[in-house]
Amino acid sequence: MNKKKDFSPTVYKFKDAVMEQVENTDLFKSYIKTTEFKQLFNGTLWAEGPCYIPHKDMLVWSDIPNNRMMKLVNGQVSEFRNPSNFCNGNTIDNDENLISCSHGGRCIYKTDDELNVSVVVDQFDEKKFNSPNDVCVKS
Repeated sequence: MNKKKDFSPTVYKFKDAVMEQVENTDLFKSYIKTTEFKQLFNGTLWAEGPCYIPHKDMLVWSDIPNNRMMKLVNGQVSEFRNPSNFCNGNTIDNDENLISCSHGGRCIYKTDDELNVSVVVDQFDEKKFNSPNDVCVKS
């Protein structure tokens, strides 16, 4: 029998990989212009879906099993949305609204600057989504 996986906060968390050494630094520098890393936050159980919102100079990401989203603004990490309806992948649209995949809502929703949330799509071919995971927006 298949056992259900437990992603709750009580599950043993493996130590984060140490990011002190980057192989092939010349190639890496060509992409992000640095080989130095600084850990900004370690309070998520399962971080995924990072998304930068330029006009707010804000980075958001999902902490799926804790049912919340986090944000980084001015070097400080705090909750962006709690509960998040188990959102996962995030991106921005052409107006820099946050677009998020919601496992719990079985939809893709948009969050505007005033934190108003609206469903963008929740079905295809008259069939409800199961668990949207990742998203991108055509430019």
